[in-house]
Amino acid sequence: METVEIIHCRNRSIFILFQLKLLKGVNSLSPRVLALSEIQLLQEILSSDYIICSLRLREGEYQYSLAEAIVSFQLELHFPDVKDITKRLFGVERTNDVKFIRKIQTILKKMEKGNVVKILPKKDPWELQRYSLLSFKFQDVNNNLVILATDQQIEQMKNLLHSVIRQQEKPKARLNRIKTKIYILILIVIASYAAILWDLLQPTINPIIFIPAFSIAVTCSLMLGNLLSQK
Repeated sequence: METVEIIHCRNRSIFILFQLKLLKGVNSLSPRVLALSEIQLLQEILSSDYIICSLRLREGEYQYSLAEAIVSFQLELHFPDVKDITKRLFGVERTNDVKFIRKIQTILKKMEKGNVVKILPKKDPWELQRYSLLSFKFQDVNNNLVILATDQQIEQMKNLLHSVIRQQEKPKARLNRIKTKIYILILIVIASYAAILWDLLQPTINPIIFIPAFSIAVTCSLMLGNLLSQK
């Protein structure tokens, strides 16, 4: 039986930089809200096992370096485009080299066909396509098991993702509470005005019905206006 070699991610500079960013609470990219599809994709990556790919992932080669670069972004909960990847690996100058960018795109396309990379749809037509690894663990064409993130990095990413999800859920929960209050107030206002109208249509106005209904209608209308301005 062929011996299976375990290849670990050895890019210490990326790992150390990522740890420092977590400790300082700083991210190299501007913070943004994760879409539901992005959260689900990150969760799938974190929970995935070894994926069999049809190309070689050997340290020192373009495919391996690009995979490492994408991982470094995903550990920060970002999906990079080709210029992000090139800038992190080769510097700003290379991102202005059209031929080199096309070369990297060709390799990334090959990695997509090899079941390593997923090309994400554009949000806007003028944007560059973004990339995601399908897993942090692969079995390459030479039967090597390639691990692109350590257990510590994966655990840190899980904590970071959990924190982001929790922060994004807070305004949603608040908005849902406001919506519920709005619907309740609308029903109360409608019921109050219906009671006022019914009382006005009677031969004699009953103050026991009219005054409370009018007070409730006015109070709830003011509360409704305040909630709508918050929303």
